[in-house]
Amino acid sequence: MNIKGSKILIIEDEQQINRLIELVLISDGFYNIKKAFDGAEALELIKSDKPDLIILDVMLPEIDGYTLCKQIKEDEYLKNIQVIMLTAKKMEEDILQGFESGAIDYILKPFSNKILLARIKAHLNNNDYTKTAYANLKIDDLKKVATLNDIPIDLTKFEFEILKILVSSPDVVFSRSRLLNYLRGDNGFNVSERAIDVQILNLRRKLGDFGSNIETIRGAGYKLKGINE
Repeated sequence: MNIKGSKILIIEDEQQINRLIELVLISDGFYNIKKAFDGAEALELIKSDKPDLIILDVMLPEIDGYTLCKQIKEDEYLKNIQVIMLTAKKMEEDILQGFESGAIDYILKPFSNKILLARIKAHLNNNDYTKTAYANLKIDDLKKVATLNDIPIDLTKFEFEILKILVSSPDVVFSRSRLLNYLRGDNGFNVSERAIDVQILNLRRKLGDFGSNIETIRGAGYKLKGINE
C-alpha cells in the first residue's frame, strides 16, 4: 500500500520540534502534512480535514494532548484516526494515561528521527485507511474512486467526499452543517447547506437501487443505514 499520501497532522507547540518532524517526513517522501501549535487550533483542523495519523504532544496550550485524544476517540467520525503521542512526560502513569486516552503509540522525547519515522510507517501500513467498504460499495481514498459491485461510479469530487464520510460511519447521522464543516477544510468548497441536499439526490440517482441506503433523518441530516438493518 502506498502510504506517502497519508494525511498527517503534527500537533506540537515548540516551533523547532514541529518543523523537525515535518522535515523528517518530507525527507522520506510524505507530502500531505499539516501542522498545529495548540490544542484548539488542532481540533478545528481535525474536524475540517480529517487526518489519517496525528503526532501529538501532550503539553499543549488551550487543550492538552490527553484531552484532545479523548475528544477524537469519542467522535464517531474521527475515532479511527491513529494518534501517536510524542512527549517528555515519561512516568509510568503518564504513559498509561496516554494509552487510556486512545493513543496507539507513546514516544518519549528526545526521540530518534529514524525510529519515529519507522513507527509512523508501521502504523500506517498496519491500517488500510485508504479503502473503506459498505456491502458491495467500496471507497478508495488514494485513487479517489468509488465502485459498486466492482463497477466505477462517476462522481464529482463533492459527491465522492460526501459518500466517503457516510461510508466511514454507517448509522451515524451527519447534519448538513457538519458535512459542510468536514468538507470545506482546505479544499476550496464554497457551498450552502442546501447544496448538500442536491448532492445527496445526485448520489442516490447514481447509486440506483443502492441509493436507498442513504436515509434522510427529518430535522437532523443524513446517514447510511446500519449494515445489519
